[in-house]
Amino acid sequence: MWPLYAAGFTTAFGAHGIAANLGADTDDAVTSLLVLGGLLALYDGAEVLLKPLFGTIADRVGARPVLLGGLVAFAVASALYALADSPGWLWAARLGQGAAASAFSPAASALVARLNPAAKHGRAFGSYGFYKSIGYTLGPLLGGVLVWAGGLRLLFTVLAVLGAAVALWALVAVPVVPPLPRARQTVVDLARRLADPAFLVPTAALAGATAALSVGVGFLPVSGAVAGLGTVATGAAVSVLAACAAVVQPRAGRALDAGRITTRGGLTAGLLLAAAGLACAMLPGLAGILLAAALVGAGTGLITPLGFAALAASTPQERLGQTMGAAELGRELGDAGGPLLVAGVAAAATLTYGYGVLAVLLMVLGLGVRRRARAQRTATS
Repeated sequence: MWPLYAAGFTTAFGAHGIAANLGADTDDAVTSLLVLGGLLALYDGAEVLLKPLFGTIADRVGARPVLLGGLVAFAVASALYALADSPGWLWAARLGQGAAASAFSPAASALVARLNPAAKHGRAFGSYGFYKSIGYTLGPLLGGVLVWAGGLRLLFTVLAVLGAAVALWALVAVPVVPPLPRARQTVVDLARRLADPAFLVPTAALAGATAALSVGVGFLPVSGAVAGLGTVATGAAVSVLAACAAVVQPRAGRALDAGRITTRGGLTAGLLLAAAGLACAMLPGLAGILLAAALVGAGTGLITPLGFAALAASTPQERLGQTMGAAELGRELGDAGGPLLVAGVAAAATLTYGYGVLAVLLMVLGLGVRRRARAQRTATS
C-alpha cells in the first residue's frame, strides 16, 4: 500500500507545488497573468478530459501497468522542463504532468480498492487521502523553498526524481492485479450506472467537498488581507484547513470500518460541516477565518474516504478504474466550479455573499443526501 500512498502524495505535491509557485517566475516563462492562468488550467484541463479514459483503460489492461506508466510519464514530463528550461517546454511539461496524473491517480484508487477487503476500504481510503493531503499541504511550502533555491527548474527536477522513485518502488512492491473478466457494456449501460444514486450521491458529495476546499484555500487569504491580517496569519489559516483534512481522513475511515458511522450519515455530516465553515468565513476577523478553515477541513476530511469507500462498495471490481476515473472527474469539476461560483457572486456583490451562496448549496446537498438515505431505508423496510 505504501507505494500507492506515495503516488497519491506525488500527484498532490506536483499539482499544488507548481501551481503555488508559478507566479514566482514572472521574469522568465510566466510573463503575464494570462499566461499564468493558462498554465494553471492546462494541468486541470488534462485531468478533466483524461481521467475517465485512463480509468477505463485500467480496467481493460490492469491498474498496475497504468499506474507505472503514469508515474514514468510524470517523471519524463517533469524532466522536460528541468532539462530544456524554455517557456515552450514549460507548457509541454505541465500538459504532460496533467495527462500522467490522469493515468496514475485513478489507477492508484482502483488498486487501493482491489488490494483491500471491503471491510477495510474506509481505513485504506482514509490513509490514501491522508498522504494526498500531506502533499497538498507541503507542496506550496516545499515548492516555494525549491523555487527560491534554484528556480522552477529545481522544482521540476525534484518532481522528476520523485516520480521515477515512486515508479520504481511500485514496480517492486505493488503486486500484479490482473484485470477481471468484464461483461460487454454499451453506452446506455454506462449512462445507467453513472446515473445510479449509488454513484451520484458519493460523487456529488466529493465534488462539494472539493469545491469547499478550493474556495477555502483560494479565498480565505483574501478575507484575511481584507481584515488587515498579514501573510503569516492567513498562511496559518490555510495550513489549519489542510491539517484538519489530513487528520480527520484516517479516523473517518476507521470509524466507517468499525460501524461507528454510516456512509450516508458521514457524507451528510461532512457537507454540513463544510457549509458551516463557509458560513463562519462570512464573519469578520481572524476568529471567523480560523473557524472556517477548521470546519471546512474537517468536513472534507470526513467526506473523502467515505465517498471513495462507497464508490468501491457499489462498483463491480472489473469496473473500478472506470468508476474512480469518473468520480475524479466530478471532483475536478467541483475544484473548478466552487471558486468560479464564489468569484462570480463576489464580483456581483461581495466575497461574503459568495461564501454564503456556496454554504447554502452545500447545506442543500447535505440535506438531499440525508433524505435519500431515509427514502432508501423506508423502501427496504
